[in-house]
Amino acid sequence: MSVAIDITGLPAERVVFAPSPLSELGAALHVLSEPGHHPGLHAWATTTTAQLKPDLAGRLAEADFLWRSTRADIMLPTGARPGATLTEELDTLDTMDDERFVQAALEINCSADYYGKGRSPLADPAARERALDRAAARGPRQLDFARHLLTDPPTVRSWIRRLFEDCDQAFFADTWQRVQPQLAADARRKTELLQRHGLADALAAVSPAVTVDHTGPGTRILVDKLSDGRTDANAGSEQGVTLVPTTFGWPHLLVLHAPGWRPVIEYPLTAPEMRPGPRSVQLMERRLEALAHPLRMRLCRHLARAPYTTGELAAALAVSAPEVSRHLKVLRQAGLLRTRRQGRYVQHQMDVPVVARLGSDLLEAILR
Repeated sequence: MSVAIDITGLPAERVVFAPSPLSELGAALHVLSEPGHHPGLHAWATTTTAQLKPDLAGRLAEADFLWRSTRADIMLPTGARPGATLTEELDTLDTMDDERFVQAALEINCSADYYGKGRSPLADPAARERALDRAAARGPRQLDFARHLLTDPPTVRSWIRRLFEDCDQAFFADTWQRVQPQLAADARRKTELLQRHGLADALAAVSPAVTVDHTGPGTRILVDKLSDGRTDANAGSEQGVTLVPTTFGWPHLLVLHAPGWRPVIEYPLTAPEMRPGPRSVQLMERRLEALAHPLRMRLCRHLARAPYTTGELAAALAVSAPEVSRHLKVLRQAGLLRTRRQGRYVQHQMDVPVVARLGSDLLEAILR
């Protein structure tokens, strides 16, 4: 599974690395809504939440489906290059027509509408009903907000802008001043990598989950996620791809891939205390499948304690050596075993640190 961005024939200069204050504000608001996703930012989230005035906290709760379960595309840069300030990006957002804005804002969670299979809820009653149903699932305040947005888009759009401006005044301006130099420096380093060594090296520095694929008839950027999506960086008025670094994003790796929008990848800067997880979702799935078999679980009980030969394991479990070998092969291919030779004996032992990380690796894979 992956999100694919077709970049066939795309000039290198149309691949842009740049920080985005609007995107970083969206990431920060998500941290405040879902602090459990971001244990490394617990202190920041706790302090910031405690300092929010009740009125601002209430308004954030009213609109938090824009950034809680998934980030609405209106909170990612829409132009070829993000604005230098939050005001500049909000000004650009103001130029978006109501139909596009509302459809993006009410996409809330995974739905067919995101892939261009549905009409705007402003124009189509069925799409409107679907949008209201998704909002209702998130609570009465969110439902009221969605109804108001569908009834009077200009007023609610102004309300959203004031909300973001109040967040900027309350906490984000100071936060942005602190993180912007780090984000800008990272964007410069990635741009230099792109210019000197090419796109593959620049994307490898972004994340092991982002790669260049030449296996098909064209060239694609593949983002390894537990979801499927397709878009074309050559389509639309804003051709190209924008890659936005974030200090608040880990473990999420966001991809804006809605039809007609310039593709955006928001990638996290990994903090020192945040260990990167499995290189691919497929590897995570393979490890879980390897442990799902009852006999392999019994093998793991022995292999976690000490190294054993195939013959020793067969005798301990009263099964044939060939059967043990087959199961050991599955565990080894999943990266859960270490094998070493002692004279004429081959010993197998569980890679305990890898198994110990399975819980956090699983969480990172499904949140990516």
